[in-house]
Amino acid sequence: MKKLGLLAILHAKPEQAKTVSDFIRGAIDLAKKEEKTLTWYSFQMDETTFGIFDTFEDESGREAHLNGEIAKALMGKADELLTQAPDIKKIDILSAK
Repeated sequence: MKKLGLLAILHAKPEQAKTVSDFIRGAIDLAKKEEKTLTWYSFQMDETTFGIFDTFEDESGREAHLNGEIAKALMGKADELLTQAPDIKKIDILSAK
């Protein structure tokens, strides 16, 4: 059951927007390997604002994701790709379909 989530908002440098888009599109392959990540979505809000939303059954799954390959890859390139550090919020799921 989806009980917990993460919402990450990414503000790409204008010249890096395509690279950020490509990165988060491709990260789905890494997310599929995470057994405790129940759902994983990447999205675009405007030309330079992107996001990732994922859900987990418990805190161990959420922490595993935060310490996983996607986070490592993103944080390793954050200074190059983003105007600021990713805004990552831990959320509690109140209802889901």
